[in-house]
Amino acid sequence: MPSNSSPEPGWARAAFTLPRAPDGADAVYLAGNSLGAQPHAARAALLSAVDEQWARVGVAGWEDCGWWATPQRLGDRVGALVGAAPGQVVVGDSTSVQLFGLLIAAARLRPDRRVLLSDAGHFPTDRYLATSVARLSGLTLRTTSPDAMAPDADTAVVAVPAVDFRTGERWDLAAIVERAHAAGAVVVADLSHAVGVMPVELDALGVDLAVGCTYKYLNGGPGAPAFAYVATRHHEVLDPPLTGWTGHADPFGMTEAWTPAPGVGRLRVGTPPMLSMLALEGALSVFDDVDSPDLAGVRAASLALGHAFLEALPAGADVVTPREHERRGGHVAVRVRDADGMCAALARRGVVVDARPPDLLRFGFAAPYVTLDDARTAARELAALR
Repeated sequence: MPSNSSPEPGWARAAFTLPRAPDGADAVYLAGNSLGAQPHAARAALLSAVDEQWARVGVAGWEDCGWWATPQRLGDRVGALVGAAPGQVVVGDSTSVQLFGLLIAAARLRPDRRVLLSDAGHFPTDRYLATSVARLSGLTLRTTSPDAMAPDADTAVVAVPAVDFRTGERWDLAAIVERAHAAGAVVVADLSHAVGVMPVELDALGVDLAVGCTYKYLNGGPGAPAFAYVATRHHEVLDPPLTGWTGHADPFGMTEAWTPAPGVGRLRVGTPPMLSMLALEGALSVFDDVDSPDLAGVRAASLALGHAFLEALPAGADVVTPREHERRGGHVAVRVRDADGMCAALARRGVVVDARPPDLLRFGFAAPYVTLDDARTAARELAALR
């Protein structure tokens, strides 16, 4: 596909191995908002890492195979997908670890303020960590809906998702950042349900810090490492709480005191998980031939899939996701009586989705491998079970 064209839904389907339906055919896989399908390139990169690098090169791989530089090399590749100029993103550790570090570092940027303002409906990790960070830092945690956030002169940090993990509603990051900055607060955005499925212009929006996972729409594999973004303007004053050896300015100097590495490299904590990182690097090749870095074409394809699904649903379906394109992320949520039971029933019919009990089914529209026929089939199968 030419790099200047807008991709059709499912344009890269042949580049993926999809889970099997009970009849042995490819499943209609709409759970990519939870765990992306496996790209052939991720498998090839993982096998190469095991058989050609680790097995044959051993410890010399840190230099000879470029392992040591991978967190920031991968960071720049992910950064291109979220509107971040080079040198502002690092990959490694889990989303929870990255988020903990960013929330405390953000609070330290505003040491005279006492409030951490967070989304009341945030993903559980974000809520749990916000509670812990507030307790550890002596902050007061306040929660509300992102569209109702009103930071004031005592607000240190505003923590928000780009997309609601349950409903798929897309929040207006530009407006949230504008309100936060007008009050002098720092914004920490969670991009886990946005990266790889829609444009996110971190630099242009003025977001201060951001975190995201890579196993959903980036297809990095189960437990793939997360990424952290820090705007350049904060680099030299950023004070991370997790002062690991790989974030040291001279990691092999083994000095007694920790000296932060320059720039975003100071967010590195432990030894990089190279096998999962190299699998992720392979997975990212799926995006090499699309309209990078803004993903406008991918966004259009994902919205077309969501529209086809919504159009094929029967009248009366309880859709909790906004139908307006500008307010929708990459998945559509439908309320049903028994989410777990309905999810299992759909799987038996060859349609893989995920449930958020007690009553939500989420249908994820990962444009590289989901087709319009998939979207319509899922709607028909759901209607047949109602």
